[in-house]
Amino acid sequence: MNANRKHKSDAFEAIHSAVSGMRRAGTIDKATMRDFDDLCIATPPMIDSLQIKKLRERNHVSQPVFARYLNTSESTVEKWESGAKKPSGMALKLLAVVAKHGLQVLA
Repeated sequence: MNANRKHKSDAFEAIHSAVSGMRRAGTIDKATMRDFDDLCIATPPMIDSLQIKKLRERNHVSQPVFARYLNTSESTVEKWESGAKKPSGMALKLLAVVAKHGLQVLA
C-alpha cells in the first residue's frame, strides 16, 4: 500500500493498516480492501467554478496556460470555470495540490 496516502484520521489510518496486513496475508479479498480504501482514505474536497477561476487568477495565468500545467484542454478549464463541467478524480487532486502549494509545484 502507498504510505503517502492521506487518511481521514489516525484511527482510520490504524484500521487501514490492519486491514492492509490482512489483505497481504490473503484473509480478505480485493473488493473488501477497496471498501476499506473508500472508508479510510481522504478524498480531495469538491471545488466549485468560482474557486477554480480564483485559483487560476491567483496564480496569474490564462486558461490555456493553466490547462497546460494540469495536462488538460483549454476547453475543459473553460467548462470548469463556467460550471458546465466539474473536475473529478486526478484533476480534483491536482487542483487541491495547486491550491495548497501553488502552480509552480507542477512546473
